[in-house]
Amino acid sequence: MGSASSERYVSSTVIQSVKILVVGAFGVGKTTLIGSVSEIAPLRTEETMTAASVGVDSLAGLDSKSTTTVAMDFGRITLTPEIVLYLFGTPGQKRFWNLWEGLSDGAVGALVLVDPRRLEDSFEVFDQLELHTKVPFAVAVNQFPGSPQYSEEQLREALDLLPETPIVFCDARERKSAAQTLVKLVEYAIEVRNKSEVA
Repeated sequence: MGSASSERYVSSTVIQSVKILVVGAFGVGKTTLIGSVSEIAPLRTEETMTAASVGVDSLAGLDSKSTTTVAMDFGRITLTPEIVLYLFGTPGQKRFWNLWEGLSDGAVGALVLVDPRRLEDSFEVFDQLELHTKVPFAVAVNQFPGSPQYSEEQLREALDLLPETPIVFCDARERKSAAQTLVKLVEYAIEVRNKSEVA
């Protein structure tokens, strides 16, 4: 994987570029994850939250959150010398979900970030993903300090996930941990593609 330094250009060894969506409910750490793994300065469309969001965006459990993504986040990570991932982070609030369909065009998979303190906030995210994007996805459980510890089986049942859907535990702030979630997603997307080609 490329370093987190300012590598402006894609390596000449890269032969495949892959588009990945990073989705999830409001405040689950999408912007943080993309920022921690991106080898270029990530593009962010964050705005300061104002009084207009009171009663619209629930800040329960998000005491330190003061900004929100209003269009998308964008980053790049060289996964292997031959493969580069382009990461497109979607806004978490429902009022911005009309952007998802356009952002998902050409994506090979989606990483769904969830907050174990607020699992119920993810239910509509999965519905949106399955209805409007039709891409394979993996689930990354962002381990916030003091968050409850659930087993993979408990999460699979709570989130109503298929047995084959990958679940990865991560700390979105840590580059190596966040990168492993993307590796797992790419492996799963390749597996799904290979199965569809055989069928």
